[in-house]
Amino acid sequence: MVVMAAGAGAAMATSRPMHSVTTLITVDVRSTGSASFARRQQQQHKYEVASLSRPNLLEAAFTGLHCTDFGAFLCPRQHRFCSGISEVALQRSATHLQQSRKSRWAVVSASSGQTESKKILLMGGTRFIGIYLARLLVEAGHEVTMFTRGKAAITQQLADESDKDYAEFSGKVKHIQGDRLDFEGLKSKLSGTGFEAVYDINVEVEPILEALPNIKQYIFCSSAGVYLKSDLLPHFEVDAVDPKSRHKGKLDTESLLQKKGVPWTSIRPVYIYGPLNYNPVEEWFFHRLKVGRPIPVPNSGLQVTQLGHVKDLAKAFVSVLQNPVAIGEVYNISGSKYVTFDGIARACAKAAGFATPEIVHYNPKEFDFGKKKAFPLRDQHFFTSIEKAQKDLGWAPEFGLVDGLADSYNLDFGRGTFRKAADFSTDDMILEKLGIKVAVAA
Repeated sequence: MVVMAAGAGAAMATSRPMHSVTTLITVDVRSTGSASFARRQQQQHKYEVASLSRPNLLEAAFTGLHCTDFGAFLCPRQHRFCSGISEVALQRSATHLQQSRKSRWAVVSASSGQTESKKILLMGGTRFIGIYLARLLVEAGHEVTMFTRGKAAITQQLADESDKDYAEFSGKVKHIQGDRLDFEGLKSKLSGTGFEAVYDINVEVEPILEALPNIKQYIFCSSAGVYLKSDLLPHFEVDAVDPKSRHKGKLDTESLLQKKGVPWTSIRPVYIYGPLNYNPVEEWFFHRLKVGRPIPVPNSGLQVTQLGHVKDLAKAFVSVLQNPVAIGEVYNISGSKYVTFDGIARACAKAAGFATPEIVHYNPKEFDFGKKKAFPLRDQHFFTSIEKAQKDLGWAPEFGLVDGLADSYNLDFGRGTFRKAADFSTDDMILEKLGIKVAVAA
């Protein structure tokens, strides 16, 4: 007997809501009572199988779950499968739940077409994250306006985007030109505009709040860099933060939004990568792989970190919009797996079709690189749990690391486009000290 649960939003029929489940689960329950299941890659959680002879139906009500005869269902609060509930009982419980959940909470994806169209303001949005976020918002039927200084084009065509699709998208994006640091000018231009939601990555938010007193949601892009360095990983949203972090402004902004009583949500990405990335994350590796140079990695190269694709991040930003569960919450957003520094080098090579790279290790304390960065990532273990976002938002990253890096390479660096030219000066210092000679192409 096979049970399939597709996009089942789950909650208890009691007053305690349960988290949504968006994955497709296939369960094969055999006569022995054992069960094996296959799941879509979007959902990264692992669930164990449990048999319950007389489960509490009030604790087990699921919306939209279909099963026949004796069934199995996914219980996200307990992270397990439970079997032994009849179809009639489940449908009865689900009906009751559907009636009650409307007034309690309902998570709907903005991309599903089921959300109410909103007037949305993007502060900036022309460089990287906003390019992908704006498209998703427009596709969902929202009215999108960008506030920029007007020094760069408001929209740009993506490498894999047709002329027709780009024209349709760009024609729907509105623009307000101004300087957000000109507080009075900003307030003058935003007052009376009626924007209902704001997406912002910068920390000067108070003038915007003053100009838009009736804002329904302020969605802020913070950073996982705010967490206090710890021996206990991954970082969870409740972990201690570092008041001396270079991202202190992000923390202050989160505190301000909470203090002002604004309906807010904060997203804390780790390292972001993808096409058009202006930070030299994957680009740093691609430059060296392209010319066949050794990859210098600090210390052992076994430092563990986490990368998240920009398109997955954009979808997470959309998933919190109009989502009552997300109000007043912070979410870590990144990839589903962790990776070592050496692993990133090998993943970049595999994604771009290069030979396995030569990786060399060095002690950074033996060098004076001045103001230059010899490696693009912080030299420490640094990764987060994304479990909260997966449970609350029904969000999950679609890109694995290698296929995400391939997407970045094929749509950007592999086409000859990049943000920063290659600089191997620190590499040469390292290689010279290590006695490694690099062949220079004629």
